[in-house]
Amino acid sequence: MSRGRRAPTFAEDLEFRRLWHQAAGAGLRERLESGAITGYIGFDPTADSLHVGHLLQLCMLRRLQSAGHKPIAVAGGGTGLIGDPGGKSEERPLLDTAQLRANIGSIRAQLEHFVDFSGGGAVLVDNADWLGSLGLVDFLRDVGKHFSVNEMIRRESVMSRLDRPEQGISFTEFSYMLLQAYDFLHLFDLYDCRLQLGGSDQYGNILMGVELVRKQRRADVYGLTSPLVLKADGTKIGKTETGTVWLDARRTSPYQLYQYFLRTEDSVVADYLRYFTFLDQDTITALDESASSHPEMRESQRELARQVSTLVHGEVETRRAEEAAGALYSQEVASLDERTLLEVCSEAPTTTFPRSDLDGDGLALVDATVRTGIASSKGAARTLVAQGGIYVNNVRQSDLDARIIRGDLLFGKYLLLRRGKQDYHLLRFE
Repeated sequence: MSRGRRAPTFAEDLEFRRLWHQAAGAGLRERLESGAITGYIGFDPTADSLHVGHLLQLCMLRRLQSAGHKPIAVAGGGTGLIGDPGGKSEERPLLDTAQLRANIGSIRAQLEHFVDFSGGGAVLVDNADWLGSLGLVDFLRDVGKHFSVNEMIRRESVMSRLDRPEQGISFTEFSYMLLQAYDFLHLFDLYDCRLQLGGSDQYGNILMGVELVRKQRRADVYGLTSPLVLKADGTKIGKTETGTVWLDARRTSPYQLYQYFLRTEDSVVADYLRYFTFLDQDTITALDESASSHPEMRESQRELARQVSTLVHGEVETRRAEEAAGALYSQEVASLDERTLLEVCSEAPTTTFPRSDLDGDGLALVDATVRTGIASSKGAARTLVAQGGIYVNNVRQSDLDARIIRGDLLFGKYLLLRRGKQDYHLLRFE
């Protein structure tokens, strides 16, 4: 921020970051700027870790707290037993109570990376604590009567399922939006919570919560959504060919998370810098200019990967991921520990060789190049070596008679063979 310039308000910062998408309730901007407000976001604990698809809302909780407001994270131990139909083409598998409890315990530790729960700061609650004790008749009378089925079936999350008659939607999932609306009413009564936040796919559910509180308590409450986060191809962020990108280091390593954001497409990196980092506006604008004038430098992607990795895993793991990424393209690959070596080579093809191939004078480099498929024939392999296009553990080879021996192996069993700049192959000797 330039000296003398007024710091942006919370609403102004959300607008700069393209996070002010849909607002429910007249005067929300004024209410946010008039004093502290309590707001909540819900997370259904359908796994023992949150994933990159949750990252924007986790950052929203932190932004809310940083702006002087009180955030509530709602773990959906109750709604998780039902399943939100939004974004799904078929009914979700139902989890049992024990699994949901275990998931909530794991997720709390991840939430603590984003918001401060100490000293009455942020609050983590489980909606099973109040939904589990609801009586069906009382719920239908006190909540259900306020909503029209005609309106409910027009919600996008329901319509998308009704358009697939072979799958449809069960009454269980149809009731999800009523339960979410009741969450808002309960949090209003208990914490004077007046704001619900979520992704744009939650807007219909949020409107129902706003409507219920207004009808039942005649109070001014609000909703605010942020845009869905998509990749350049229009698919949801966090999904890859190899699966979900998790925030738990045991499921997705810090190096893999760092690499995921380092590979962000140019067309969406400006959005991601706004969504997932807490860099100030001037820094983000400067990165935008760098991406426009020198996209080949990928400065925005490197800063995005650094910021997200630090946010999720801390500075030590981020430095380790950066060093590992640099080592993959240098002779320092030999200095990596075994775990990191396997992480940086996780996407490289792997060929297993019998250790006996290294007996005597060892394995001819030309033969290894052919057997891994890096070269199509011995003649092609010789040409590559002669031209300096083959590397062993990132060391250029030019000797046509070069052989791989036991002393070349990393940790006594691995060897990294590379053709050109990026065509890697991991050899494993067993």
